[in-house]
Order: sequence, then C-alpha cells, then structure tokens
Amino acid sequence: MCCIRVKVFLCLFFFCFFIDSSLAGNGPIEDLKPTLNGIMGVITDPAFQAAEKKDERRKRVMVIAESGFDFEAMARLALGKTWKKIDTGQRQYFVELFMKLMENAYVGKLESYTGQVTKYIGERIKGKKAEVKTIMKNNGVSLPVNYIMVKKTDVWKVYDINIEGVRLLRNYREQFKSILRKKKFDGLLKVLEEKNATFVQSS
Repeated sequence: MCCIRVKVFLCLFFFCFFIDSSLAGNGPIEDLKPTLNGIMGVITDPAFQAAEKKDERRKRVMVIAESGFDFEAMARLALGKTWKKIDTGQRQYFVELFMKLMENAYVGKLESYTGQVTKYIGERIKGKKAEVKTIMKNNGVSLPVNYIMVKKTDVWKVYDINIEGVRLLRNYREQFKSILRKKKFDGLLKVLEEKNATFVQSS
C-alpha cells in the first residue's frame, strides 16, 4: 500500500513539474536571439544596403526591435520621477522621441559594423528580471554587451543595455536629469528633437 502511494506521489510530482516547465515559456537568451538575429539580418541584407533604402531598413529594424525591447519601460526609467508629472499625450510623445534616439544611436552604430558576430556567454535570472551576457565580435575587436531584461506576459524583453560596464539607462537618466533642472520637460523635448534632427542631417 505504501509503495503504491509513493508511486502515485511521484507520478503527480513529475506531472506537475512537466506542466510548470511547459508554462514557463522561453528563457531570456531564447527570447533575445530572434530579436538580435532579426535586426542584424535586416542590416546585413544586400537588398537594403543602398542609401535610398535606409528609411525602409530602419523601419524594418524597429519593428523587430519593438518585439524584443520594452521601449516604454526604458523611456519611463530614463525620465525618472518626471514621468509621473506628465500626462498621457506627453508620455506618448516622449516615448516616440526616445525610440527615435535609440534608433539613431544604437541601430545607427550597428549599421557601421560588418561581419559582426554575437556570442552568448550566459544568463542570470532573479525573479522576473534577468541579465544576458554576450560578446560582440567585429573585425577582431571583442565588445562585452549585456542585456538587462524583464519578463512580461511570459516573454523576456530588454529594458537596459550594459556596454563595457556602462549602463545605457543610467547614462541617459543623468543627462536628462541635468537638462530637466535647467530647461524643464518642454526643454528636454526640444533637446531630443534637435538631437534626432542632427542624426538625420549627418547621415
């Protein structure tokens, strides 16, 4: 009788374990790979290399990026306490400007690389947050890039990037804080508009 109970318990345990594992979804690396591969796939696609194809290339890249990056969370964290003081319309416009800044800075940088290879070193998970460590190799140069991720509805999304020990959000937050002190929120919007316009003129 005791033996039967043990077998029943073990069957229930492994069944529950199987159910929990199947519902857990992918890990951070599994969710990150399609986004990074998709972005680089578009950037290196010969069909989008011509100068007149830049706008179309960027649009395709950002559609892929939005599936793997939580840009609203990034914008909110970069803005800090000011986020709570502005209305929905202002938030939406700020997120749009922030996404454009990321497109020009982050994607623009990737576009200058050729033969880039990303090596996944490992992942560290703590609750609903995780860090994926990678090494980006380009023309013999190795660059450590770590992606800070958060789990939302069973999908891991990037909300910060650590490049050679420098956190992207911390860097932006300090810059924004300085501008907000001097020029307030409207002044920050103008600075971002001008910055994005500068990227366009220099491209």
